Amino acid sequence: VVAPRAASGDGRRLASKHSKKVLKASLTLGVLLGMFFVAWLPFFVANVAQAVCRCVPAGLFDVLTWLGYCNSTANPIVYPLFMRDFRRAVGRRLPCCRRAGQPRPRALSLSVRNSHSGPRAPASLRTVL
Repeated sequence: VVAPRAASGDGRRLASKHSKKVLKASLTLGVLLGMFFVAWLPFFVANVAQAVCRCVPAGLFDVLTWLGYCNSTANPIVYPLFMRDFRRAVGRRLPCCRRAGQPRPRALSLSVRNSHSGPRAPASLRTVL
């Protein structure tokens, strides 16, 4: 009788952990999409209005363009704030963020790293064809 309760408790913990991950992913996506729409939607509306009626002042159009550029600048700031995996990946690549015990990443191509066969001899075009 005790074992099913323990199993259901583990199931609840897993469901709770999964729901927290889903909530955090939804929050991150919501922030990124919200920032994108706030920054770029006015630019696109002004762009369409300019094409139809030529009624958008050049100064306003420039401000809206730079608002979109600021959104692109903010993305590298938002990703590390909300995504732990992104922080870890960047931390492994940047020498200033690497921990003392971590080895330096090697400069291997992805195809060699993932092939599980080690380095390959260079192939000429004749041997390939």
